[in-house]
Amino acid sequence: MPDVPDVSVYRATAADLPVTERLWLMFRHDMSEFTGLLPRPDGTFRDDRLRAAFTDEDVAPYLLTSEGRPAGLAFVRGLTGQVRVLSSFFVVRGARRAGVGLRAVREVTARHPGRWEVAFQDENAGAVAFWRRVAADLAGDAWTEERRPVPGRPGLPPDVWISFRVAPTGPSPD
Repeated sequence: MPDVPDVSVYRATAADLPVTERLWLMFRHDMSEFTGLLPRPDGTFRDDRLRAAFTDEDVAPYLLTSEGRPAGLAFVRGLTGQVRVLSSFFVVRGARRAGVGLRAVREVTARHPGRWEVAFQDENAGAVAFWRRVAADLAGDAWTEERRPVPGRPGLPPDVWISFRVAPTGPSPD
């Protein structure tokens, strides 16, 4: 892999909400290709998961930076349960295919060792390749993939869920 840019991952705080909201709009815009969901009349997308990331103690919002600039976000839910879910993960297009996403996932999952799941859509070829590569990187051959219906959206194809385990590596930087 060519030189990977500097990547930093940090837990977002209320002060990071404006940047996170802008990244969220980009994320939801990208996802609209696969969900068919349009913005609300004010040009924003549904943001209940964004709001929960900053208010729900079972969710941790992370910001990703590359070369000191916003490069993406990651929301982890299930902090108090048996399985953590990377419920939202986004890397801006200008930082994709440079190793930013893989490095960010490694950092986020290392902060919350244990069982992990991530969902994506079969139609999203980039996500399919990325998440399979991530699972192999983090868990070798010890990961699974299954299709599950999208809750409350019977007209959509099932989501693909990848499950794997991340071993503890030492003290968390959070």
